[in-house]
Amino acid sequence: MPSKPYRVVIADDHPIVRRGIRTMLQSQPGIEVCDEVSNGIEALHLIRSLKPDLLVLDLTMPEMDGLSVVSKARQESPATDILVLTMHFSEDLAREVLKCGALAYVLKSDADTDLLVAVDHIRNHEPYFTSQLSVSMAQNFIRDPNRTSEGPLPGTPLTAREVEVVQLLASGKSNKEVASQLHVSTRTIESHRNHIMHKMEFASFSDLVRFAVRNNLIEP
Repeated sequence: MPSKPYRVVIADDHPIVRRGIRTMLQSQPGIEVCDEVSNGIEALHLIRSLKPDLLVLDLTMPEMDGLSVVSKARQESPATDILVLTMHFSEDLAREVLKCGALAYVLKSDADTDLLVAVDHIRNHEPYFTSQLSVSMAQNFIRDPNRTSEGPLPGTPLTAREVEVVQLLASGKSNKEVASQLHVSTRTIESHRNHIMHKMEFASFSDLVRFAVRNNLIEP
């Protein structure tokens, strides 16, 4: 039996943005964009009727602002995760969005590199923050009650998925081989790799391998 598709609703008042998001998401294995809307009221109607796995939401929306949509959507469909995709870079705004119940915050300017990675994190029940936001925000404002304060690799800002990607890449697997093993696209692994390099300030792939060896992720 085929696995159940991961169902996504897109809410943005710009058709060209919705089209771009749809194209990126539908390039990923198992993702189905089931509908798209142009204002906050329509977004809530779809959340109630479709109960999607993910809502990709702009903050600046007609009829109802994004923050209100986040709060009400969490009430209407608690199982629906929310990824905020916005042009606004503000830690205060990001904190408010996270308090309202969103699981990811991505800047539109970073969508090419961050959107697919963010969706991959959410599908694995992990929060995600655009690379321009400090890692401390993730530690302070998104806490899984079943986790300790340390991440999957103590002393680093890497998520469990990123540690897994580092381990596989450092062991000699290609982007394509890692993608196949993790059941995502090669483009997603490339985005993960770029994000990890930026987050950890690695100057080269050799730095990534040395990091993996030092942390006992692979045999030297």
